[in-house]
Amino acid sequence: MNAMKNRVQLIGNVGNDPEIKTLENGRKLAHVTIATNDKYTNDKGEKVEQTEWHRVTAWGKTAEIIEKYVVKGKEVAIEGKLTHRSYDKNGEKRYVTEVVVSEILLLSK
Repeated sequence: MNAMKNRVQLIGNVGNDPEIKTLENGRKLAHVTIATNDKYTNDKGEKVEQTEWHRVTAWGKTAEIIEKYVVKGKEVAIEGKLTHRSYDKNGEKRYVTEVVVSEILLLSK
């Protein structure tokens, strides 16, 4: 049961070219957004399509793969864990929810 705790799996399209940073120790960090679409019929019988945007972060080798192969529009599958963090910007506290990737699968050519 522990393997199921805090596990996120998403299949979607990359919304922007990845933002890659190389840290002082040489380790890579990648930030990217992924869009997932959900289609359903509402109470009035109308078909509705809803897009959700997910902030995704990857470290190390996974970030290197993203840097090399992932571009805006590419379909990917990711697995990782959901994290929450906060930081101060100009004296204002900001909150971020993101998926930290442990695995990525490139789905489109």
